[in-house]
Amino acid sequence: MATPKSKTTKFPTSADSPFEDGYDIAGERDALKDLVEAEEPDEKDPRWERFMDLLEREERLRQEQANRQQRQYADPIVPDHEARALKAIGSLVADETDVMAIHTKEAYRLFIGRTRDESPRGYGITSGKKVAAVLRSIWNLSANDNPYADWILVQVTDRVGELRQQLEHAGRHFHDDLDKLQARGLRVSVLKSRAPVEVELGFRSPYGYMIVDLILDFDWYARVVKTMVQKNRLGDIEGKEDLYQMTKRIRALFESTLPYQKYLLREELRLLSRSDFLPGASDGARKRVEAAVGIFGAVPQPIFTGEVRPRHSRRRADVSEAEMRLLVDVAQGKVDTAGSDLSQENTLL
Repeated sequence: MATPKSKTTKFPTSADSPFEDGYDIAGERDALKDLVEAEEPDEKDPRWERFMDLLEREERLRQEQANRQQRQYADPIVPDHEARALKAIGSLVADETDVMAIHTKEAYRLFIGRTRDESPRGYGITSGKKVAAVLRSIWNLSANDNPYADWILVQVTDRVGELRQQLEHAGRHFHDDLDKLQARGLRVSVLKSRAPVEVELGFRSPYGYMIVDLILDFDWYARVVKTMVQKNRLGDIEGKEDLYQMTKRIRALFESTLPYQKYLLREELRLLSRSDFLPGASDGARKRVEAAVGIFGAVPQPIFTGEVRPRHSRRRADVSEAEMRLLVDVAQGKVDTAGSDLSQENTLL
């Protein structure tokens, strides 16, 4: 807090002043409030010299702040040209294109999908590539502090993790059975394609690579199952059923992502953010909240408050303690948000 100097001192001082003489710029603004707020300050005012000093110091601080920004807040010992070079650093790029090798038709079908018209049973297959694009769009929405984007990314990540664990567990069980053959004198290896398909990947979000991981795990699982059938460890029908059931689970996940792109990327909801849920939000914000809650249900409190976050997010601003308390109050229904039922705990996926 500012403390006045002796009578010879014409301005208040404070310990955290940016000036060597301890000048308290906030305290002086309060002391000269009438001059600061006047449309035409009176030059005959006995405090005019102090007022001019205040304006000069404020301008000096603005210039120093602008210079620090231009220098990227580098250490004073760093020359200007070195400090400003920070902005010239380009984004990271790979020397080579990422390539995925797939050995089975079943895994490749999951990657490329199939149109409804070409399906023998009259239904299509959503491709892994399309799902990767959907997740990238939702990942981009997370930059707007969109709680529904966070919710979707968290749930999809969890479900992909569960599927990968199932593939690992089932595949490892079969693989262990093959290893037992070696103890009996029969050494076998997991089948692989004579000519695997190599796909160049151009994904621009980490969620594209999450889908790649899932498809590669399924590809390995399919190879193990086919090896089990060929080595008489499984029957034909058993092998086909195992692959069908696992494919069915992955396809269900892929299909479940489509409605979110359909609705969240619509012009009416594209700007949705957590600030829309707070008191004093505009009519447009309240309409976005009502539409989102009506379509998807309410976001669970841990995700709404940011306690649980996506593995990857484009959100950059951290929530202050005051904002966190307000978000918790909103999530718990303690704050009126135009009548939206925010206590609902529906599941998106």
